[in-house]
Amino acid sequence: MAISIQQTLIEQTVAAVRSLYNAELAKEQVTLQETRKEFEGQITVVTFPVTRFSRKSPEETGAEIGTYLQQHVEVVSAFNVIKGFLNISLADSYWVGLLNGTVLQDDFGQFPVGGKAVMVEYASPNTNKPLHLGHVRNVLLGYSVAEILKASGKKVYKTQIINDRGIHICKSMLAWQKFGNGQTPASTGLKGDKLVGNFYVEFDKAYKKEVDELKEQGFSEEEAKKQAPLMLEAQDMLRKWEAGDEEVVNLWKMMNGWVYDGFDVTYKNIGVDFDFNYYESQTYLLGKDEVEKGLEKGVFYKKEDGSVWIDLTDEGLDEKLVLRSDGTSVYMTQDIGTAIQRVKDFPDVGGMVYTVGNEQDYHFKVLFLILKKLGFDWAEGLFHLSYGMVDLPSGKMKSREGTVVDADDLMAEMVETARARTEELGKTDDFTDEQKAELYTTIGMGALKYFLLKVDPKKRLLFDPNESVDFQGHTGPFIQYTYARIRSVLRKADFSGTEDKIVLENVSPYERDLIQVLGNFPAIVEASAQEFSPAQLANYAYEVAKLYNKFYHEESILKAEQEDVKTFRLHLSAAAAKIIAESMRLLGIGVPERM
Repeated sequence: MAISIQQTLIEQTVAAVRSLYNAELAKEQVTLQETRKEFEGQITVVTFPVTRFSRKSPEETGAEIGTYLQQHVEVVSAFNVIKGFLNISLADSYWVGLLNGTVLQDDFGQFPVGGKAVMVEYASPNTNKPLHLGHVRNVLLGYSVAEILKASGKKVYKTQIINDRGIHICKSMLAWQKFGNGQTPASTGLKGDKLVGNFYVEFDKAYKKEVDELKEQGFSEEEAKKQAPLMLEAQDMLRKWEAGDEEVVNLWKMMNGWVYDGFDVTYKNIGVDFDFNYYESQTYLLGKDEVEKGLEKGVFYKKEDGSVWIDLTDEGLDEKLVLRSDGTSVYMTQDIGTAIQRVKDFPDVGGMVYTVGNEQDYHFKVLFLILKKLGFDWAEGLFHLSYGMVDLPSGKMKSREGTVVDADDLMAEMVETARARTEELGKTDDFTDEQKAELYTTIGMGALKYFLLKVDPKKRLLFDPNESVDFQGHTGPFIQYTYARIRSVLRKADFSGTEDKIVLENVSPYERDLIQVLGNFPAIVEASAQEFSPAQLANYAYEVAKLYNKFYHEESILKAEQEDVKTFRLHLSAAAAKIIAESMRLLGIGVPERM
């Protein structure tokens, strides 16, 4: 990859300090920033660290270094100093060269594949109910992070662990036995996950009724919950499942099969996929052997009742149970075993990203620390992609009460909202019904995905479906519309992209600003990968779209006075379209050719 202007400025700043002040400044001590909009220039060198060598004011130091850079870096055309900030202006020839020699190259933004692989876990649903809005944020984050990591040169395995066992699964199974009358997805016309989810709700209703009846008989609420016949039956069903009872296991396989079919449809509609699935029914016994090994090493200790613990108080945490006194495992034990099993299954994995809500922050701190104490080198590469809850204007979601915001219903609503908004604009009159349906899906899903991904994952967010489909705001449809606008310009010009690149002597501020932001694409991908944050890339795509629209409104493209200017601007437009499309692809969002 060619040396960037940033690298050149860093090296020449080091050289300036050596030449001017006979001192050695480490490259890591040179800080570059984008110049603030209110000042002239494009790149700013922070000169405060140099004053200890120059023994002059920040302004004097900046002026001396600026003069040196202007003399030794050909493309530095001017500079100004504001306090301790040296603002560098780059010559027009630099921006033309950046577009022609970098941005328009086929391999621009592509990183060579290397290093250890990364496994990204997301979704992790329960098989007793359909996916909901919270799952949507989860899978979009996990999928996008996986794609961004791949774009940054990592080999990536996308996986989910499906919570397919436990008392919650038995509740749906028992309710189907009691109230289902043999219903199936085929007989009801319902997706399998919805059908099973309905019985989870039915169980809760019947269970609450039994608890109320027991309380009327004098039981305390806690005792009533324990003694309710339905709960006792569900617990008995779980014991039978663990013992391999044929009837219970067959029912479990049948109902889970229905759910998996439903999940597949939802995942396809969301636009995410997985390379490999793990199932809790196959992993819940993992980890017990590792606890025994950890006991021998002194990582864990055993209490008098036979339970096994780890003391993390020296690390600012607490004591954590890893094996119950009866020898059964807890979730921590399973997660220890599953992580180790994954590295056995995929030996090239050097790190894992767990996409899990922030209510599990403490769990993952403990898990990662335990794995490090057990001596696994790859534990240094573990990351919890923690995210906040999603709220709707109508309030929170409660799955047991059947008030959950269903993912399928939400997606259908988004597509319908996109249809209504698009038809208001009246720009699809010449579309076929099939083209309209495809467009509305692309816009609706783009609106949903962008709204959820543009916010820092750690932040809780309020999702407003109507706001997300605004064609003029900080939204997915605005970026999609910009892409469609560019494609329309290129079609009208009959521009193929193979035309000779033009070298102009002068570029306008709007052209320069657009080229500058396009040139940042590789750095944005790299930063998004390092921080496991699609939000950086999402906001970058919006910035590109904004700057293109400014350029589009201020500079004539198809009616440019000179043919070479027109061709240059068409190349610039094509580059903007390419970067928008690739940025959105990494977010899992499609871009339409026409809107």
